Amino acid sequence: MGWWTDRVVPHLADRSLSSRPVMERRARAVDGLAGRVLEIGFGSGRNATLYPDAVVSVDAVEPSDVGWRMSGERRAASRVPITRAGLDGQRLEAEDAAYDAVLSTFTLCTIPDVTRALAEVRRVLRPGGSLHFLEHGLAPQAGVADWQRRLDPVQRLVAGGCNLSRDVPGLVTTTGFTMADLEASYLPGPGVGRPWTYLYAGRAVAPA
Repeated sequence: MGWWTDRVVPHLADRSLSSRPVMERRARAVDGLAGRVLEIGFGSGRNATLYPDAVVSVDAVEPSDVGWRMSGERRAASRVPITRAGLDGQRLEAEDAAYDAVLSTFTLCTIPDVTRALAEVRRVLRPGGSLHFLEHGLAPQAGVADWQRRLDPVQRLVAGGCNLSRDVPGLVTTTGFTMADLEASYLPGPGVGRPWTYLYAGRAVAPA
């Protein structure tokens, strides 16, 4: 993947996705998780100390060895046992209907074949299980969305394949999930940052 993506991007992501407004949204995203959970794109473990008491275990899919090492202290501080369970969200190493819930935070923007990854999420969720997500993506204003599309090639280059203009709710529902909750808003900050700061937070339910 290259030195920049392997060594630098995990640190950039950890720093940029840990502000107070983002952490507040992370806490809301994990609310309602219970039972056996799969987290795709575990990263540096910023969610590790936020899991609700009802979570029994977490299997973490994380391709970056650097990110996994960075998460060590957070995993150790978590009351929930966390196990690394694969490297690729497009090919989950789990049986069908193995999990009660799946968590994705700032991950669906980067997976190359996001439709395949969501199909895999649906496969490993039990019937009626839920996908909890917090993702940045396509803004509703045409001017901002145009800039997102213009910036996508540069963003992919400097941010490890990240895309700014993915319609996350659309991708989730197209894969067969039913949207149960959805909030969308910009993070606070100057307007120039809007291509990067439109966030979707939601919960979608797998077919029963």
